[in-house]
Amino acid sequence: MPTKLPNPARTSGATISSWFGTALPLPSFAPLAKKAKADVVVVGGGIAGLTTAYLLSNEGRKVILLEDGELASGETGRTTAHLSFALDDRYTTLESLFGEEGARLAAQSHSAAVDAIEEIVENEQIDCDFTRLDGYLFLHADGKPQDLTNELEAAHRAGLTAVERLANSNTTGFETGECLRWPNQGQFHVLKYLAGLAQAIVLQGGRICTHTRVSEVHGGPQARVVTADGFEVKAKKGIVIATNTPFNDRVVMHTKQHPYRTYVVAARVPKGSVSKALYWDMADPYHYVRLQDVPNGPRGGQTAYDLLIVGGEDHKTGQSADPEASLRCLEEWTRDRFPMVKDFEYRWSGQVMEPTDGLGYAGRNPLDADNVFVITGDSGHGMTHATLGAMIVTDLINNRENAWAKLYDPGRITLTRESAQEYIRENVNVAIEYAELLTAGDVNSVDDIPNGSGAVLRRGLTKVAVYKDEKGLVHERSAICPHLHCVVHWNGLEKSWDCPCHGSRFTALGELLNGPANSGLSPA
Repeated sequence: MPTKLPNPARTSGATISSWFGTALPLPSFAPLAKKAKADVVVVGGGIAGLTTAYLLSNEGRKVILLEDGELASGETGRTTAHLSFALDDRYTTLESLFGEEGARLAAQSHSAAVDAIEEIVENEQIDCDFTRLDGYLFLHADGKPQDLTNELEAAHRAGLTAVERLANSNTTGFETGECLRWPNQGQFHVLKYLAGLAQAIVLQGGRICTHTRVSEVHGGPQARVVTADGFEVKAKKGIVIATNTPFNDRVVMHTKQHPYRTYVVAARVPKGSVSKALYWDMADPYHYVRLQDVPNGPRGGQTAYDLLIVGGEDHKTGQSADPEASLRCLEEWTRDRFPMVKDFEYRWSGQVMEPTDGLGYAGRNPLDADNVFVITGDSGHGMTHATLGAMIVTDLINNRENAWAKLYDPGRITLTRESAQEYIRENVNVAIEYAELLTAGDVNSVDDIPNGSGAVLRRGLTKVAVYKDEKGLVHERSAICPHLHCVVHWNGLEKSWDCPCHGSRFTALGELLNGPANSGLSPA
């Protein structure tokens, strides 16, 4: 029998986010046990998949949602759940890439996504701590005031005329200095929201199957998916792949977006000691801050304290030798700016997909049948991008025009110098990683691996991923990622094997956690 790892099956890593620590477990559903038919098959049980299933079933479409773990067991449960249209790549950059009209549509779509979430919360009476609040964009230590001027002007040209410049945010507990105020942003408790979505989908006649891995996707006139257990589900109107990064596309989408690990810490602070708002600096990588209400126990009750949630310190997936160092840097950054912080209650990491031109993808999968759709490339705005992506895909499936569809088209080519340079830079980075096929291992011997850790060993012409569990038992798998054959790296924080090329991730025992791979690491 394989050793059971300490990380629960409900998440894609060993660390636990504050969302799982402050909410009841999401509902679980029976796996698919026989062949089935639907109008639409949705693959993925995070916010993108559940929102798509909700919108389609709300319009009377027969929907089956298939999730290979539990709901929110991928990256949705590892978010910080900002609901914002102050986009990471800034409107100055988006305007240079997509023009003023493209930047305006980006602002409009992300703003509409926050509105849509609010409307769903109200219509379905979901108790998920949704609230509207201000956001503040401030300079980092070496930032230039002109950067704020440029972003303010670009935001106004994009139609966000309520954004204003302030000498200081005048917030309690944190001095931003000169900043931009973005009114009418939002936040919520993502797991409580997803629980409400799942309930609504079932009430609308939709079907959800957890612990059901899809191994094959076939578009065209006989559109269908096939599960790892051999059950076929036919899709009359289409198939939606909403799995953070698509596993059905072997190459095309994975040259257009690239995986990054992002880190989060959460610390108790006295109630009211920090003004409830969203905060972002202009560093690269940038830092992002919010507060979360914490009741007396997961069932509710009077709020006892706030959790200050701080994220940042991003790096390419699989390309850090010491993920713990990123968390330490984040803790230090937090203590320097929030002196009321004592101890950190939660520490976790997540994965975001960064498109080479700053905006995510939602629509028909390139080089595929017209009835296979993807939602991916969240670029740090997973909550709003997943929602607007679900809105676009719903319109396309229902043969309706959507004003944002061209902007987020997965097949788009952005013909600017900036996007070309980013495309080349990221793909050169991937190419360099293949050199590891020829290098020595991380260690010379299994004896050099501490208990509870892993390392890659050279063994003849290949490499082996070796995990030594807490009892000293050794577990070996191939270190070659089954997607496009990069050498995986050990992630000591999440107890996982991470592919530095395209972001596939595997448990310490080699079981699949994240695509684009669609199978675990092979036997050694």
